Formats: sequence, structure tokens, C-alpha cells
Amino acid sequence: MKQARFTRDRVSALSKPDLIDLVMKLAARNALLQTRVDELEKQNRQLQEQNASLVQRVSDLERRLGLNSSNSGKPPSSDGLSKPAARERRTRSLRGKSGRKSGGQHGHKGTTLKQVATPDALVHHYPHQCTGCSATLSPEAATGFAVRQVFGLAPPPPLFITEHRAHTCLCRACGTLVRADFPETVKAPAQYSDEIAALAAYLQTQHCIPEDRLARIFSDLYKIRIAPATLASLIAKKADSLRIFADRVRELLSGVAVKHLDETGFRIAGKTRWLHMLCSTSLRA
Repeated sequence: MKQARFTRDRVSALSKPDLIDLVMKLAARNALLQTRVDELEKQNRQLQEQNASLVQRVSDLERRLGLNSSNSGKPPSSDGLSKPAARERRTRSLRGKSGRKSGGQHGHKGTTLKQVATPDALVHHYPHQCTGCSATLSPEAATGFAVRQVFGLAPPPPLFITEHRAHTCLCRACGTLVRADFPETVKAPAQYSDEIAALAAYLQTQHCIPEDRLARIFSDLYKIRIAPATLASLIAKKADSLRIFADRVRELLSGVAVKHLDETGFRIAGKTRWLHMLCSTSLRA
């Protein structure tokens, strides 16, 4: 029901008890309205706080979505296959100009190729005809020579095969036949040497050459056919032989205060794998 609008004349016509009732009603109504206003202000503050919290959360989530190994402390393995696209390098060297010319400096010990006093082979070149009279020249007419040396690689040597013979001896005292033991490293009638295993391990682990390509290298250079599975077995055995050394290095690294850690990603059989490295300059040989 719509309440009647108060005017000065209507209020002047009211008696004192009616005025008191009207004032009491208005006061109660005002208190009710004030309570409602307080509730609305409280709700408004709560909504503002909630909105600020949600805005901060959205900002954090957007920042996390944009993080990768190149703009945060996350390791490259966390990128997975979603590596960041190539972009312009933002880092700049803090080193100022030294005022020196580029290249080797004065007094720097270089690595220039120098001739040796005892070459492995000599090739003699003689002129065949005189440029003055066209007479024929022979090596006996030589009076001097100039020297130039070419440094190259010797052809890969053939396999060096060592045969171990465990002899049997007859004891003259009691007639017992005693056969010598083979060395502990010689376990099969025919096997590859430790040098071949070491070379395979070096090429595969240090230079990341797959076993099938390693087999091709040994075939092309040394004329030996080694199955990739055999190479993998040789490399695994070589790793086991270095276990004591690796454990000792790990023990030494655990006590170093400052360490360098890194990881490199590469693909194996279509999957991402990670090579982890831990080192310290204080353990240099």
C-alpha cells in the first residue's frame, strides 16, 4: 500500500501523540534502512576483496602459462616438446671495449703449424727442362732445394690381434697336468679389445653417435664388422668398469660448496631424453 506523502499542513494538523508516533515510526524506519546500508557496504567490501583476489590469481596463472626455461628458473626438461619459439636475444654483454684489435694479442703463444725436422716421408721434385736453353735436366744437376710440408692422417692401421696361449705343463714330480690361467680380461675364444670398447664409448657418449653409425665407422676405417648390439654391450661394460671412479667423483662433488648444473635435451627413439651434468671448477685435475 502506497504511503501518503507528508506535507507541512498535514503535519501541523497532527496532535502531539500522533506526532510522537510518527517520529517513532520514522526513527524505526531509518534504523532499518541504516542496517540495510551497512549490510550492502559490507557486501560491497567483500566483493571488492574477492575481485582483487581473483584478478591477482588470473594474473599469476597468465604469468605461469608464459614461463619457460628461457625466461625463468625452470629447467629445459619442463618445456617438453613445447619449446619456446626463436626470438631475438635480449642479453647483452656487460664487458666494455678494451681498445685492442681483434685476434691474437702481442705475446700470445699461438698454435701455428710448424715444420718438423724428421718427416715421415720425402717426395722429391726436379725440373725436367732448362728454361734458358731447353736442355734436359737430371736429378744429379740439383744444387739445392726448398721445403714445404703437408700434415695429414696416416691410414687407419689394421687390427692388432694378440693371441693368448694358456700352456699345459706336466709336473715331473707327480705327473699332474697343470694349465695356466688366461688373464681375467680374456674371457672368450675371440673378443674385441678394451681399446675398441673405449673408442666406441668415447664416440657414443661424448659425440652422441648412434650405435648403427658407430658400426659403420668401424667398418669404414678398420674393416671390422661389429653389430650395433655388440657395441652397446661394450659401452655398457665400459661404463660399469668406471663405476668406482664415478662414485668417487660424486662423493667429491657432494662436498663442494659451489656447483654448476646443466641439462641438455635430445631425442632417442622419438622421445625426449635429458642429459644432466654436475661439475665444479674446484675439482680440476
